[in-house]
Amino acid sequence: MNTMLIIRIKNSFLANAVCFLLINLAAIATVQALEVGDPAPDFTLQGSDGKTYSLSDYHGKQAVVLAWFPKAYTSGCTIECKSLAKNGHLIRQYDVSYFMASVDPLEDNQGFAEENDADFPLLSDPEKKVAKAYDVLHLLGFAKRHTFYIGTDGTILKIDSDVTPATSAEDMAATLGQLDIKRRE
Repeated sequence: MNTMLIIRIKNSFLANAVCFLLINLAAIATVQALEVGDPAPDFTLQGSDGKTYSLSDYHGKQAVVLAWFPKAYTSGCTIECKSLAKNGHLIRQYDVSYFMASVDPLEDNQGFAEENDADFPLLSDPEKKVAKAYDVLHLLGFAKRHTFYIGTDGTILKIDSDVTPATSAEDMAATLGQLDIKRRE
């Protein structure tokens, strides 16, 4: 093959790759980021405990905490899951249901929950539709570590995008107190 043809092929490939990247970045940029006060996107997802959970089931009844995590079996996610498992009693002082959620397959989250003694459901969004709706889907295809606090009326009360995995449970409980979420009797 002649050198000029090879250079043209490489330049064409590079131009197509850059164009593809720019189109995808533009599409991502058009997603409206959720803010405090917005209605939380409804979801129906399978949990690691074999049940299916829908946000709408809690409307008018109970606040919800949805803690997105990047990937089962990774260091930070393991630390966060263990924090919630070990100190979940602090969260359960409030009238709230709480979940960890990822785009991992259900089987991965089931094994991860069992390995870390999670006494709360880990939700699976392998189709990534809910992660996109919550604007937590990273360009590389995993969920960003963000925690959403959702009121009984279905609105977003707080979005924590600076989660510390090691103190996740303590931080959630403190936030629930700051948000004046009703305590259990």
